[in-house]
Amino acid sequence: MIDNSESTELQLLKVLNKLYPVTLLTVQSVTNEMFRCTAKQDVYFARITNYKSYDEQLEEVMYTNFLNKEGLAVSPTISSLNRNVVERITLGNKDVLAVLYKAAPGIHLPREQWNADVLKELGRQIGRLHRFSKKFEEIHPVKHINDWYENEEYAFLKYIPEEEIAIRNIAQDVLSTIKALPKNRLNYGLLHGDLWLENILVESDSKLTMVDFQDCEKNFYIFDLAVPIYSAIEYSFVGGGNIVDYGREITKAIIDGYQEEHDLPAEMLEHLSLFIKLKEVFEYSLMHMYWNKEKLTEEQIRIMNHFRMRIERNHSLLDR
Repeated sequence: MIDNSESTELQLLKVLNKLYPVTLLTVQSVTNEMFRCTAKQDVYFARITNYKSYDEQLEEVMYTNFLNKEGLAVSPTISSLNRNVVERITLGNKDVLAVLYKAAPGIHLPREQWNADVLKELGRQIGRLHRFSKKFEEIHPVKHINDWYENEEYAFLKYIPEEEIAIRNIAQDVLSTIKALPKNRLNYGLLHGDLWLENILVESDSKLTMVDFQDCEKNFYIFDLAVPIYSAIEYSFVGGGNIVDYGREITKAIIDGYQEEHDLPAEMLEHLSLFIKLKEVFEYSLMHMYWNKEKLTEEQIRIMNHFRMRIERNHSLLDR
């Protein structure tokens, strides 16, 4: 029985130590869903969420454990004493799902260090990811992880205000154009879905580890390239040159690295700007989905207006 007067961290510490073959000393909240857990010699991360159903999370963990066994650098899960990789637990009076991961090596790279060499290696890793994803789908046909457009986050017209006619028209056009693209096993399948720079850890020898597969989905493979390109242009350029040239350089680096490991159909490469636009509208829609419009901060207003102007003008981040 859990004492509801205890902190969430203390409750979770007790639950995890009963459920898993570990002796955790501390549990510290990183986000509402992720907790950093320290043992005497090792570090773990516990994901505590109902963001997706038990079946979806189980299939996701099967996928990431498969990737790990194939040699891709992703965080392995720790099975519980019940031999489960996803556990149903109760915290306070709330039923949630728990997954325990061994901490991945490496750090979040400072923005100014995201150079072409690191991003080329990221391209290689994404290429390997997609090769192994195909292999996984051949062995374990995906039943519970959604196609991208089935996820609530892509319901753009539900969240973008009706008075924003120009942006809604662009959003609808992006959605309908991508849905109409022909799908086949060469260009479409299971992927990470959220490979922005914060979900990549880098070691001193430039070895990369991908983390947080919670948003994995079935989509066109090129979307896993569009997201880090978008992320690098949006967040990692710190001056010292021309941002257009920087965009070209990092785009070429990621694509060149990817093509060393996985085929990229030429017709899909031609749609790269379209998928970057999908990511941009996705981010704008999320602001309306999650931010309280009655209590927006000055910074949130500034960011929304920046996105509004860029999307309304149909400006492409890839000016090439």
